Amino acid sequence: MTTMDVMRGPGMERLSQGAKQAASHPWAKKLGRMGYAAKGAVYAIIGVLALKLAAGQGGRTTDSHGAVDTVAHGPFGLVLLSVLVVGLLGFVVWRFAQAFADTEEKGSDGKGLAARAMYFLSGAIYASLALFAAKMVVGASQGRGKGTQGWTATLMEQPFGRVLVALVGLGILGFAVKQFHKAWKGKFLEKLTLTGLAAQQRHWVERVSRFGIAARGMVFAVIGIFLVRSAVDANPGEAKGLGEALAVVARQPAGDVLLGVVAAGLVAYAAYMVLQARYRRL
Repeated sequence: MTTMDVMRGPGMERLSQGAKQAASHPWAKKLGRMGYAAKGAVYAIIGVLALKLAAGQGGRTTDSHGAVDTVAHGPFGLVLLSVLVVGLLGFVVWRFAQAFADTEEKGSDGKGLAARAMYFLSGAIYASLALFAAKMVVGASQGRGKGTQGWTATLMEQPFGRVLVALVGLGILGFAVKQFHKAWKGKFLEKLTLTGLAAQQRHWVERVSRFGIAARGMVFAVIGIFLVRSAVDANPGEAKGLGEALAVVARQPAGDVLLGVVAAGLVAYAAYMVLQARYRRL
């Protein structure tokens, strides 16, 4: 059963009504704001580590799991990690509210259901990250899972596996294009309540947010390209995750500069998430 089937399945209307009631509760919105802040913290860690690498001051390229691991092994790691788990769970709750309660008013036509399905998938991804972090809090031993190359190899083993991997890659490329379009058009500003800010402050909110969204789009474009290449060459080893995509950027001519720009963009995206937590209309 696909995510779209879930959105259209039996009992969806009843589930939607219950989800709308839950999403209207003040605590649901508080969890949503905590969630955006937690997502911002994850991207901030990824961006800062990459910035340090670009500047030759240590650091490394990593993904969201690596960011969680960095928190766990830092000062006050257990306390901060516990806070991060709560925040990530808040983001999961709000993503599912966006999917089932349609808090973004996407509607129930094909386009709307597709958008809501993306919220659902995002919630599932961050639920997995929250579980990973929660296991670290309680001291449960765990690996990092299969990673991008692992699940790519598993997918390729299925009937029409290379086609499926290519479709995933093209889907991620489409998402990257959507991020570029979002940064260019600036419609995300319509969801922020910035009336209390001075004109200069609103100007910087817009610039930082555009930069961050575009940088995230660049990273996802790299991920999508390598997934498509992986499918064409039938080589799962060519697939790249977030950390590996940043490493690819670092290996290009003038890689330190490029990595520094993209890393600064990810920090800007983290700031955009914090702005969402503070000013987004929920």
